[in-house]
Amino acid sequence: MKSIIYNELELSMSKKSPTILSENIIAKSQIFTVQTQELAFSNGTTVVYERILSGADGAVLIVPVLEDGTLLLIREYGAGVGRYELGFPKGKVDPGESWQQAAIRESQEEIGFVPSQVKLMDSVSLAAGYMTHYTHIVLATGLRPQEAEGDEPEPLEVVPWHLDDWQSLLRDPHFSEGRAYAALMLVLKEMGRI
Repeated sequence: MKSIIYNELELSMSKKSPTILSENIIAKSQIFTVQTQELAFSNGTTVVYERILSGADGAVLIVPVLEDGTLLLIREYGAGVGRYELGFPKGKVDPGESWQQAAIRESQEEIGFVPSQVKLMDSVSLAAGYMTHYTHIVLATGLRPQEAEGDEPEPLEVVPWHLDDWQSLLRDPHFSEGRAYAALMLVLKEMGRI
């Protein structure tokens, strides 16, 4: 197949979205909804894709930072990888909830702190080729102790990690989630560390 190289402006002006010919739900579980989507591209090619549908409001991933530059991470079991993972607090945005409200709630539930400031750093897709899911990456500061009951099957271990030691965090084999990497890089940039 021949590749075509465009600059960004030409690409945004030349590409139009394919026409959606049909959409059908083919599987549904407690967590996932799988949809087929038949698309017709401008060159006449028709393709059927499968994609995983997500809730309309997505999820939040919170980077809690104490005044001294300490990150508050959590260690929790990741069923997808079958081991305990080190990462940032996170959770879905509940229906009727804003990303701000979700970030504050999840902070209280997962690390026992409530932030006085939350800042949206970016919203990222997980796998744009087959998922509709977005995660809002949020910087949480002005933290003070305040717990709320969550839905975790066991208490989460809160792991303090100073931002100055970010390179060793990247080397930690249990810090492996792509969203966590993105969040760490955004925080480092926000705080002028890179």
